[in-house]
Amino acid sequence: MKKFLITYLLCLSAGFAQADSTNLKKLETQNEARGWQAVGRLDIANSGFCSGTLIAPDLVLTAAHCVYDRTTGVAYAPKDFIFRAGLREGKSAAERRIVGVAAHNGYAPMEPLSAKNVSHDVALLKLSRPIPFSEMDPFALHTDVVKNGPVSVVSYGRGRADAQSRQRECQMMDRQNNVLIFDCDVTYGSSGAPVFSHLNGRGRVVSVVSGMTTINGKKVALGMYLPPLIADLKSELRSTSYTPSVTASPKVRRIGVGKTRNDTGAKFIKLSGS
Repeated sequence: MKKFLITYLLCLSAGFAQADSTNLKKLETQNEARGWQAVGRLDIANSGFCSGTLIAPDLVLTAAHCVYDRTTGVAYAPKDFIFRAGLREGKSAAERRIVGVAAHNGYAPMEPLSAKNVSHDVALLKLSRPIPFSEMDPFALHTDVVKNGPVSVVSYGRGRADAQSRQRECQMMDRQNNVLIFDCDVTYGSSGAPVFSHLNGRGRVVSVVSGMTTINGKKVALGMYLPPLIADLKSELRSTSYTPSVTASPKVRRIGVGKTRNDTGAKFIKLSGS
């Protein structure tokens, strides 16, 4: 397969949002939505939202850029977040406040989005109370070798914020170092959405949507290789007492006091291709 050339000279494409494709379908019925209830909307400071995924009874996976004020780089406080699992038409299958957040220290909120930033754009949030297995099954992480092939995405987004939408099949096109490239549809609010593999029954989370870009004239979504990042973040959450802090370990940054953000959602970037 032809390799895409990703440069480190990236810029924001202000105001760009991809239209929904015919493969992106809103989960209209309860039966359709039931299997995806562990994907929820992460509401942020009453001003915006991202998508997030329950990966343990008390842990939500999302994008790191969702936990920062993008104009100041200041981290939001845990109290600024609410996770609404399986939100559909105003009703959540479960709803929890957040008591702890760890964003990977490799992500730099005030630097231009780059391949390095995309490859570290991940965060874990600790729920105030676990969601019991009897109510909801968390999604497992994909820990095998990541290969090109079919994946799917479940997300919330601008224009479809009241219910999950699912693209049943898109493709992982390439991996360059720890940046994964997909031809999946995303829009504002899709940040943090899970990308699922379907190799062994129920979907496993292979990546998290960081943003969207154009390569060789084709719109693509970008994510990161998760396994080593998740291990770092889990370790940090286990070690913290959830008191507000902005100190950083060598690998991850604990999130504490923050400010209100006026807008949240996927960051759209432009990469050169050849």
